[in-house]
Amino acid sequence: MFRWYVINTYSGHENKVKANLEHRIVSMNQQPRFRRVIVPTEQVVETKDGQKVQTEKRVLPGYVLVNMDMSDEAWTVVKNTPGVTGFVGSGTKPVPLSQNEVDRILHTVTAGAERPRALADFELGESVKVTSGPLSDFDGEIVDVNGDQQKLKVLVNIFERQVPVELSFDQVKKLD
Repeated sequence: MFRWYVINTYSGHENKVKANLEHRIVSMNQQPRFRRVIVPTEQVVETKDGQKVQTEKRVLPGYVLVNMDMSDEAWTVVKNTPGVTGFVGSGTKPVPLSQNEVDRILHTVTAGAERPRALADFELGESVKVTSGPLSDFDGEIVDVNGDQQKLKVLVNIFERQVPVELSFDQVKKLD
């Protein structure tokens, strides 16, 4: 029976482990026991040097998902793949993911491909410059960061008074 399992890897080596595992599956003639090998990622929009850059970020750093029919041979193929530190689970027996967990993780992966999400690279108390809108070129201090809605609350000096203004991540840039 095909189930989803989580493999623990060295952080930063997820794509290399995926490639190695896929190669081992073919070379050891184990294709019937494996369906998919996935490194869960999502698209994020980062602002670097004032430019928006779309990048791919790993959802679960250090982990790779495998849809496989667990057997001794399949377990050996995965366990002896370079970069694999083991399966996630209690004791020596790997524990498969529940369908809810799989749906949530895979939905994150597919949802990230539909609409990239901005990466919150802002901290409380940081100074920023407003780059667009009616308050363009004003400086302010961040007092609240809402990563889910991609909004900041910034105190801006207007006529010698500090006024809280809600701005989106792409309307401000950090001051050096």
